[in-house]
Amino acid sequence: MAFSTGRDSSDVVSEINITPLVDVMLVLLVTFIITAPLLNNAVHINLPKTSSTSPPSQVKTVTVSIDAASRVFIDKREVTLLEVETDLKSLVTHDPDLALSLQADEGVPYRSVAKVITNIQRAGVTKLAVLTQPGG
Repeated sequence: MAFSTGRDSSDVVSEINITPLVDVMLVLLVTFIITAPLLNNAVHINLPKTSSTSPPSQVKTVTVSIDAASRVFIDKREVTLLEVETDLKSLVTHDPDLALSLQADEGVPYRSVAKVITNIQRAGVTKLAVLTQPGG
């Protein structure tokens, strides 16, 4: 659509009229402003209030390590595979809630790790954490 400028009837204005575009954008903006709060999928819960408590005491964990040569260590003390169960049984009798961390070298065959886990289970340990290196 062309408009005359008033100077000469043969001159045509070739500029884009942006008024309709602004009108459409304002309608879309109002539509999004109205519908955005309706898209919130959060569940609002009023949690009960309690008095503050002290943090749980830090429990010292026992670390069982398996190095690349498949040697087994309990807290940096080398033991044989047969001693793992007996040593852990004595620790469990002193502390029934014993927390144990297991770390194994990545080159250790799985059968060695499985044997140690079996001995840990037979010793009565119920809290076992397997430590890994973060990353990929």
